[in-house]
Amino acid sequence: MKELQDIVRAFEQARLANKQAALATVVHVEGSSYRRSGARMLVTEDGQLTGAISGGCLEGDTLRKARLVIMQQQPMLVTYDTTDDDDAKLGVGLGCNGIIHVLIEPINTADDYHPIKLFQLFLNKREPVVLITIFNIVNRHAPQHGTCMLIEQQGVAYGFIPVKDLESDIKTTADQLLAGNETSSKSYLTDGEYQCFVELLQPALSLVIVGAGNDAIPLMQIAKVLGWQITIADGRANYISTERFPLADRLLVARPNEVVDQLSVDKRTVFMLMTHNYNYDSALLADLLSLDVPYIGVLGPKKRLVRMLDEISAELSENIPTQLHGPAGLDIGSENAEEIALAIVAEIQSVINKRDGLSLKRKVFVHMRESDNITA
Repeated sequence: MKELQDIVRAFEQARLANKQAALATVVHVEGSSYRRSGARMLVTEDGQLTGAISGGCLEGDTLRKARLVIMQQQPMLVTYDTTDDDDAKLGVGLGCNGIIHVLIEPINTADDYHPIKLFQLFLNKREPVVLITIFNIVNRHAPQHGTCMLIEQQGVAYGFIPVKDLESDIKTTADQLLAGNETSSKSYLTDGEYQCFVELLQPALSLVIVGAGNDAIPLMQIAKVLGWQITIADGRANYISTERFPLADRLLVARPNEVVDQLSVDKRTVFMLMTHNYNYDSALLADLLSLDVPYIGVLGPKKRLVRMLDEISAELSENIPTQLHGPAGLDIGSENAEEIALAIVAEIQSVINKRDGLSLKRKVFVHMRESDNITA
């Protein structure tokens, strides 16, 4: 999400400066790589890069090829084979032991639904969409159709599918992805020659920080780095100000029973209660528990949360809802406000992505390899 936001912003700046640009997308990975399918980078004609398709290893070579794509106005599929012992001789030197296929496509503003336009359509709404990218690994000299369609939940589509044999399967797959409960998902379809990368995109997380104390400031700052939408809510008007919370998308002064009614809550909305006012947090918590949201964090000791739940319902205090997290945050030894904010953001990220928050060294594989399989 943050990457797409940055790419759209950089493209608008380039367009105003009359600079041409190309989009590089990792469309398929075999084996290991730093970034997975769906990683993107915008390249302008003067060499400015926004986003990333690797840890810095592919960017230089991709920049050179992107300039050629911009000049010729023809998409190009590039393959980086890091399983080859001669890879270091080529100056790439990834050392990832994988094969990475990168599609580079020029951005033609005369096209009504060029890739950046599709990104803008997605970012302007708070709903999941499916993005379609079509490429050809079998015949690299064949037309590389690139990012060609966006499909919304209601079935509304923008763009077109140039490979007619894939249309029916694309619609079926898109419907399945949009009807599912996954935070992100990727599928591949093929007609034997062309491959279709079908990608579910979810809107940015909306974080509602309830409490405008000083400890809310680093939480806002860290969450904003990730591209989350931030709302600060508190009953104390003198605490709510743009000077204190310049990165917040919305400032809300409200009593606890007024907060929910003034928000647009969806399945990508999360809450963090940190007013340090027991009565305020308790009253609002009673309203939040009826919402279908993935995460509600509560600052403070466990016994404080249990007391709140017991006052709401004795049954709740004995069977704490799974979306409720208190004390909030992962156990990373946090002491000060910045460390606590980091622990909270990390826990929210792990919950949203359905991960356990454990050290990666305990895992055999970092990424699920099955997601990048191309099958007929």
